[in-house]
Amino acid sequence: MSSDQFGVTGIDHVELSVPDRYEAAAWYEDLLGLEIRDEYEMWADRGGPLMVASDDESTMLALFKGRPPEPDATVGPPLIAFGVDGDGFMTFLDRLEERSVVNSRGQPVGRDDVVDHGLASSIYFADPYGHRYEVTTYDRDFVRSKL
Repeated sequence: MSSDQFGVTGIDHVELSVPDRYEAAAWYEDLLGLEIRDEYEMWADRGGPLMVASDDESTMLALFKGRPPEPDATVGPPLIAFGVDGDGFMTFLDRLEERSVVNSRGQPVGRDDVVDHGLASSIYFADPYGHRYEVTTYDRDFVRSKL
């Protein structure tokens, strides 16, 4: 890319409205390993977002206090997909067995709910506030051999 062209390097963060930011942060840490970023916590103290992120901050969520959006009857709330490698995908499936995780219809989610997309494997779930998520891997053959 030439110096006069613009291009993004990735998604910095996704904003979510939740009733209790710290309760939500605990849920995201427990299931996805996203932890509160102490260096940004002053924003939450001032009424702004509570930032949770992966260790390398390549994935961040900005948790704002508020009501989650009402789902659209035809599409539902937006979906956020997290990428992992094959080992990470299998570890996530193990976590699902240890926790009560549901999909957007309130049904339990487990290994039997893995979707084989041909080039990728995914599993879909929702947080307690109705936000929809996907964990996906392109190590589909590895996952297929483990399932």
